Amino acid sequence: MKKLVIIPAYNEKQSIIFTVEDIKKNAPDFDYVIVNDCSTDNTMDICRYNGYNVLNLPINLGIGGAVQTGYLYAYNHGYDIAVQFDGDGQHKAEYLETMAECLVGKQLDMVIGSRFIANKGFQSTWLRRIGIRYFTLLIKLLSGKTITDPTSGMRMCNRKTIEMFANEYPRDYPEPESTMRLIRHKRKIEEVPVEMRERQGGVSVMSPLRSIYYMVKVTLAIIIERVR
Repeated sequence: MKKLVIIPAYNEKQSIIFTVEDIKKNAPDFDYVIVNDCSTDNTMDICRYNGYNVLNLPINLGIGGAVQTGYLYAYNHGYDIAVQFDGDGQHKAEYLETMAECLVGKQLDMVIGSRFIANKGFQSTWLRRIGIRYFTLLIKLLSGKTITDPTSGMRMCNRKTIEMFANEYPRDYPEPESTMRLIRHKRKIEEVPVEMRERQGGVSVMSPLRSIYYMVKVTLAIIIERVR
C-alpha cells in the first residue's frame, strides 16, 4: 500500500529537519510531502538545501488549506493512506506503522493518535487541555461518540477519506470540525494511544485571544456540521 505523511509547515525552520529525519528513521515505509504554507522564515530554503519533497504555496492558506493541499497531492498520486503530521516535531513517527495496522486491520476510515488514552508524554498546555475537553464533550453531546483528543493533528485516513478531504476541508482549526463531518457521514473512527513531545522549535500561534476565537468559531462550525 502507498502511504504518505502530510507535513504542513509554517515557519518551522527550527524543527523541519528533525521532523523529516524522524519519519525517515522510524517510518521508512512512508513517503512524505512538506506543504510550505508561505513561510516568512527560511523553512523553504532548508527544504531545498536538503532535497526534501516539498510543495511551496505562493500565498498563506492557513492550516486547513495546507493540509487540504496535502490530501489533494495524496489523492492525485494514488496513495491508499495519508496521515497528517505536525512540522513542529511534536509527533513521533514510531507510531505511524501501528496506526496503519489499525486503520487497515479494522477497516477504519480514520485513526486519531490520542495523548489522552495512556496519558503519557507531553499533554499540551493547561489552556489547550481545557479546549480539548470542551470539544470532546461537545462532540459527545451532538453525536454520542467520544473522541478523547479531537484537536490532535496526528490523524490517518484511508483512500475514501482522502478523497473527501481533498474535495472539501475546513479552513481554520479543522480537526474537530472534520471529525464531526466523518461522524455525520457514518465513517468509522477510532483512536490509538500515542505519546507526543513538546514542540521542537518556533512559537504556537494560539494566544489566549485566538483560543477564545477558536472555541467560538469551531463550536458554531461543529453545530452546523451536525445539522446539515
